[in-house]
Amino acid sequence: MRDVLISICPYAIWCIVLAEIIVAVRLFSLKKEPIVFCTVLVTFGLILDAAIIGLGAVLPENVLEAISPVRFVAHGFLIPLIFPICGYALNMKKPMKIIIWTFTGLLMIAGVIEGLSTVLEKKSMAGVIRYASSEATPAWANSISMVLSFGTVIPMMLMGIVAWIKQKKPQLFLSGLFMFVFSALGPATGNADLIFFISMFGELLMVYFLYLYAKKKSN
Repeated sequence: MRDVLISICPYAIWCIVLAEIIVAVRLFSLKKEPIVFCTVLVTFGLILDAAIIGLGAVLPENVLEAISPVRFVAHGFLIPLIFPICGYALNMKKPMKIIIWTFTGLLMIAGVIEGLSTVLEKKSMAGVIRYASSEATPAWANSISMVLSFGTVIPMMLMGIVAWIKQKKPQLFLSGLFMFVFSALGPATGNADLIFFISMFGELLMVYFLYLYAKKKSN
């Protein structure tokens, strides 16, 4: 399996970018509701992340180094929007939405600071050249990164269960589940060095099932 992943990595990344662009375009065809707008922004952040990684093999090293921080800042700023997505999915009342947006805003600020504070180093793996977080990155920044990665997905799974029970719509749960599974799949299979690639499949499935949920909710 590892050999297959390594051989397809550079090409599969661009297939994922294309698929996420298609999801974003389909989202624009839905009713302009807050849950759709938030999902579009999350999808845009993931497209940006994957595209910069994909361009690593063709961009001059100084250009790649200069634009790579954008990946981390965009991730820190946009991924917290998963919380409002859950709030709108469950039709929470205005006071709860205010609380969620306040928390999300604080997390977005923390995410941007984390992205700007991440110390990057050049890495080459599976034919892909990228700048990733190094051991010099402050521990607090790594902690915020973990919160953004798992502290958003687990609540989405829990809220997804509620939506599944109350609305008979499993898509929100499946969105969180696939992201969680693919994030853990790399370390669980001894391929932690490929987590940047393996998790992209989870990201694609996450936004795809968010699109399916938003589509059903808007019908």
